[in-house]
Amino acid sequence: MLRFLPLKLGRLYRCLKLLLVLGLSVILLMNTHNLFASFQKNELTDRRFINLNKCPACFGTSWCRKFMNGQVSFETWGRLRFLDVFNVKNVYFAQYGEPREGTRRVVLKRLGSNQELAEIDQKICKRATGRPRCDLIQAMYKTEFARINGDVRLLTPGVVEGWSDLVHCPSQRLLDRVVRRYAETKDSGSFLLKNLKDTERMQLLMTLAFNPEPLVLQSFPSDEGWPFAKYLGACGRMVAVNYVGEELWSFYNAPWEKRVDLARQLMDIAEQLTNNDFDFALYLLDVSFDNFAVGPRDGKVIIVDAENVLVADKRQIKQDKPENYDVWYESRFEECDREACLSFSKEALCSRVTVDHNYYAVCQNLLSQYATWRGTTGGLLHDPPTHVAKDGQLEALLDECTKPKKRYGRFQAAKELREYLTRLSAASSSVMAR
Repeated sequence: MLRFLPLKLGRLYRCLKLLLVLGLSVILLMNTHNLFASFQKNELTDRRFINLNKCPACFGTSWCRKFMNGQVSFETWGRLRFLDVFNVKNVYFAQYGEPREGTRRVVLKRLGSNQELAEIDQKICKRATGRPRCDLIQAMYKTEFARINGDVRLLTPGVVEGWSDLVHCPSQRLLDRVVRRYAETKDSGSFLLKNLKDTERMQLLMTLAFNPEPLVLQSFPSDEGWPFAKYLGACGRMVAVNYVGEELWSFYNAPWEKRVDLARQLMDIAEQLTNNDFDFALYLLDVSFDNFAVGPRDGKVIIVDAENVLVADKRQIKQDKPENYDVWYESRFEECDREACLSFSKEALCSRVTVDHNYYAVCQNLLSQYATWRGTTGGLLHDPPTHVAKDGQLEALLDECTKPKKRYGRFQAAKELREYLTRLSAASSSVMAR
């Protein structure tokens, strides 16, 4: 009886595959007209499709000329609207062309699901009129996004605190940086709100409240060495960022030497975001294999989803001296039955100078045996070579970085893990060079 079980399962699998193919074929036949229309028309020139008609309840207009001129176009699968049902995050791959530079790949984001975007419209309408539907443009001028008008000199912490992770505990220094580096204005470079147009102020505040990822990329740009994707521009509710490369998950079963190099870079990112010359601590609250990508040429690891980044100003913490501000904070390891989950206290992240959160997040969710993603366990450093496994040092450091046994053990383990991975990576490079 048991001998036939694999055969039956195999037949069932083949039947399910056949049904899936037949189902997709039916969908294609039903959408034949739309299919041809999708390839003939560049929907990114349609004001309604990119929600330009909803501005200033949008993310910006700096790239609108490029969109309207047809310089940005979806890649093949992105043109098929019936596939949007599978694209819950509303992230698309596109080609952007300049006459002298040729074309290059970019990533387009709506910064939320269709439901989340509909909910923000309803919230705006309810705040302005008390009803879930209204004239969105008129409603924007009756919300808190418009009350901060040209008479207000600075964007202050008391106004926007708690709107999103970026400004969960903002300092004036952080907000001045956000305004000064705001890319959706022609007159960027000033931290004074009065130098922005009314529509630009509302777009900035709308972005800050709904999804601050564009502001994180602008405030901590890749051009200055920050490990984030490069922000390019926006039109309506479509934001364009630089295409980095394949997601980190694609390298889960890469050769050991490659995975060691990626792990080293991830620990370097955790260190850079925690300790830097600017005294801003950028804490990653959502860490998964999908939120990082790897450059095809330089092999550099980059953060490609920066929606959930909490920024704490260490200088402000040292100045305010909240209770226990100078006591090292250790993130608590907790067992979890979900993928890529983390335990953290935003209040602690905002009130301590020395915090191990980023080390904990990278070790637990990406590197160690506790890392789970898409049904797999073992982390990026799974199945090490015999000599590494026999040595035992890597396993011990990963365990201490994830689930420390000693007080403040994670801080020391993270430091030693970075050094150990650097040595492993250097040894692998020298072997390959021979």
